[in-house]
Amino acid sequence: MHEASVSVAAVGAVAADDPARVVRQGGPRALAQAMAQARADTLATFAAWEQALPDLVVPPRAGLNPPGWELGHVGWFQTHWLARNPQRHRGCEADPAAVAAAADDALYDSSRVPHAQRWSLPVPGPAVLRRQLADQLEHSLALLAALPDDADDAALYFFRLALLHEDMHHEAALYMARAVGVPITDPRWRARPLTATAAPLRLPAGRWRLGSDPARGFAFDNELAAHDIALPAIEIDASARTWADYLPFIEDGGYQDLRWWDAPGQHWLQASGACAPRYLRREGAVWQHWLHGRWQALDLREAASHLSAHEARAWCRWAGRCLPSEAQWERAALTGGSAFRWGDVWEWTASPFAPFAGFRAHPYRDYSEPFFDGRPVLRGGSCLTQPRLRHPRYRNYFSPDRSDVPAGFRSCVL
Repeated sequence: MHEASVSVAAVGAVAADDPARVVRQGGPRALAQAMAQARADTLATFAAWEQALPDLVVPPRAGLNPPGWELGHVGWFQTHWLARNPQRHRGCEADPAAVAAAADDALYDSSRVPHAQRWSLPVPGPAVLRRQLADQLEHSLALLAALPDDADDAALYFFRLALLHEDMHHEAALYMARAVGVPITDPRWRARPLTATAAPLRLPAGRWRLGSDPARGFAFDNELAAHDIALPAIEIDASARTWADYLPFIEDGGYQDLRWWDAPGQHWLQASGACAPRYLRREGAVWQHWLHGRWQALDLREAASHLSAHEARAWCRWAGRCLPSEAQWERAALTGGSAFRWGDVWEWTASPFAPFAGFRAHPYRDYSEPFFDGRPVLRGGSCLTQPRLRHPRYRNYFSPDRSDVPAGFRSCVL
């Protein structure tokens, strides 16, 4: 089995050509290129929605947003924090109250517009939205071009934030498309089979510096402040668990055997009526999944996906294993090298989403703090995630009942 050593100083560098590093530490030119690419992907995915749903009507339910509202919100967010922000040069020290108010705040400010109201808002049609987004991006790129090539991290902070925010909403557009049967044909967003099961990684006991260093480019507020943590020795899966790993749990009656479900998991089972994972069904001896608006054969080599945290925990109990903590996951990702495969699915961890000691909210106040409610941290990224967003220290967070997001898990034993 692979051995990976850990020390207090083992921080693990991101490869120089890694898109996540380029965005977090790159200069204005790299950011301008990435912002243009992000907008092209946003519009291409929106076009797929238009082709499948010409009226762009989706049911008003949790986990969905009206497609037009999503598009308008992405442009609004960029303009809010760049064009309307006189303190954008101050980065995370900027005062959010200094941002100028605008009429479209009443349409797109997700902090002020309740989810249920988004279906009744007078959002413009697609042609107007496209023109608005083109104008907004042109202005944002002009602001970026005015900066020197050696602009500091503070001056670039809101450009990076707006870019990564757009990447988050692009992923949401992709997994919402699956929920309503919109086909996505771009091969970049397809799940890829995992290779033959690799030996797990064995990491010795040691100390790990969890979190991001504020002196090295961009970091989200919830990644700060980095701090040392003692970790026990661990054996951790080399990749996310596949459908070949998960289906035996279903076939063994795992969804009916309450021994494998904790109290919240049992409540979720009862409330959801789940007897199998979302988007999965069995036709005779063949397992199928719902993808691109139709049922098709399931590739058992793919990472098990669209699982709630309750399902991940139940499988681990059934298998005599557990979910790793986010620190254990991060250490493995940054010290395991190519032996540790990640980025196929967002991975549930055993850690609650909570502030690190010394947490201080950044200007986008509602990014982290409202969600410090005990929901689990997810790490990694999925096949739907823009490579720029896949950073080994990025902390994602969803409530444990969510199975609409492309989330799975890997397991470990101490």
